[in-house]
Amino acid sequence: MSLRLRLTLLYSALIGIILLVFGTAVFMLVYVLQVNQVDEMLRLEAMDVIAVAQLDQNGELDAITLPPLDMAANTFVQVWNRSGKLVAASTILKNINQSLDPYGQIASKPVYRDNTIRDFHVRVLSVPLKAGERTVGVLQVATSLSVADATQRDLFSAMLGSALVAVLLAAIISWVILSRALLPIEDITETVDQINRADDLSRRIPYRPQADDEIGEMVESFNQTLERLETLFTSQQRFLADVSHELRTPLTVIKGNVDLMRRMKQIDEESLTSIDQEAGRLTRLVGGLLLLAQAESGKLSLSLRPVELDVLLVEVFQEMRVLAGAKVHVHLKEIDQLQVNGDRDRLKQVLLNLAANAIQYTPQDGDVFISLAKAGDQARIIVRDTGPGIPSEDLPHIFERFYRAEKSRTRSRTSGFGLGLSIAKWIVEHHNGRIEVESKEGKGTTFAIWLPIFSKK
Repeated sequence: MSLRLRLTLLYSALIGIILLVFGTAVFMLVYVLQVNQVDEMLRLEAMDVIAVAQLDQNGELDAITLPPLDMAANTFVQVWNRSGKLVAASTILKNINQSLDPYGQIASKPVYRDNTIRDFHVRVLSVPLKAGERTVGVLQVATSLSVADATQRDLFSAMLGSALVAVLLAAIISWVILSRALLPIEDITETVDQINRADDLSRRIPYRPQADDEIGEMVESFNQTLERLETLFTSQQRFLADVSHELRTPLTVIKGNVDLMRRMKQIDEESLTSIDQEAGRLTRLVGGLLLLAQAESGKLSLSLRPVELDVLLVEVFQEMRVLAGAKVHVHLKEIDQLQVNGDRDRLKQVLLNLAANAIQYTPQDGDVFISLAKAGDQARIIVRDTGPGIPSEDLPHIFERFYRAEKSRTRSRTSGFGLGLSIAKWIVEHHNGRIEVESKEGKGTTFAIWLPIFSKK
C-alpha cells in the first residue's frame, strides 16, 4: 500500500471519527431536549388533573371527571385508586384496563418512563396521589413519542448521509493534496533510480526555492548530500589516479635499470643508485599514505605533553642550516619562550616539512626566515621563503593530498608527493591550532601556524 493511500485512509478515518463524535453529541442533545419538552408537557397535564381530584367521605379517591383541558390528541390519562382499580381514563383508553406503566403504579415518587402500548411508543409520567402522608392512588399521564421518534430517525439519516459525503469529499481532497505534497518524494525516488542506473552523482533533485516546508528542506538536504558524495567520489577517483601515477614513475625507473643491468650482465653503480633513490621515494610515499590513513581513521594517536616551542624551533633551525648547505641562507628572526601542549615529534615533523619545502623551492642564494612570537593567547610560528611563490589559483588546494603547483615549482625526482602539507594540516588542527598560507608570484611564500599557549591552571 502506497504512502499516499495510507495517509488518505488515515485522514478519512480521522474525519469519520470526528463526525461520529460530533454527530453522537448532536443526536443526544436533540434527544435530551425533546424528552425534556415532553416531560414538561406531561408535568403540566398532571397538575391540571390533580387540581380536580377529590376524596369521598371514606377518604378514598372519588370518581374523577377529567376536565376538558387543552390536551393534545396524543395525550392519555389514567387514574388508579389505592386498590388498583381504574377510576378514570381518557376516552381513547376506556376499553383498555392495562396500566400505561405497571412499574409506575408502585412508585413512591413521580417517575418518567418509556413504554410500549399496543405497538405505540409512549412516554409515561406516574404521580402518586396522596392525602397527607397516605397514598390514595396513582395518576398516569402519557403521550405518544411517534413525532420524536420520526424526528430522531430523520436526523440520524441526515447526519449519516452528510457524514458519508463528508468522508468521501475528505478522501478525494486528501488524495489530491497529498499527490501534490508528495510529488518531491517521487522526484527523489526517480532521481535516485537514475543515479543508480547511470552512476551519475552530478544529478540533482528539482527544487523550488519557495518550498520551505519539511519536504522542501528534505530535498535541499538530499541535494547537499549528493553534492558531498560527488565531491568525495571525485576526490577518491583523483586520489587513485594520483597514487597510480606516483607509483608508475619509480617502478618504471627501477624496472628500466634492472633490465639495463641484465643486458649488460654486470652491476652498474649508477643504476643501483637510481634504484635506491626510487625505492626510497616509494617508501616515503607508502609511509605518507599510511600516516594519512591512520589519521583519517582515528588510529593515529598524539602523545600530548608540555612542549618548549623555542627549544624545538632551535633544533629545526639547526637541521635546516645543514639541509640548506650553501644553497640557501636560513635566518632565525625572533624567538619567544613559549610552551604548548602537544606531541613534540609530530610538531617537529610539521616544521621540518615546511622548512624543507621552503629550502627546496627557494632559488640559489635565496633566504628562508623562521620566527616564533606570542600573539594573544596563541603561539605564532612563521616560515617564509623568497622563492617564486604560488599562483593564486593554486593556493586553495595546496593542503589537498597529491596537489602540487607545478607552474611555479619545478617537479623533480627529489620533489615530494603532495602529502606533506595534508599531514601537516591534520597535525596542527588536532592540536587545536590552524595553519595558513600567503603567497604572491615572484615574492615568495609565507606559512603561519597558530597553536594555543599551554596554561598551567
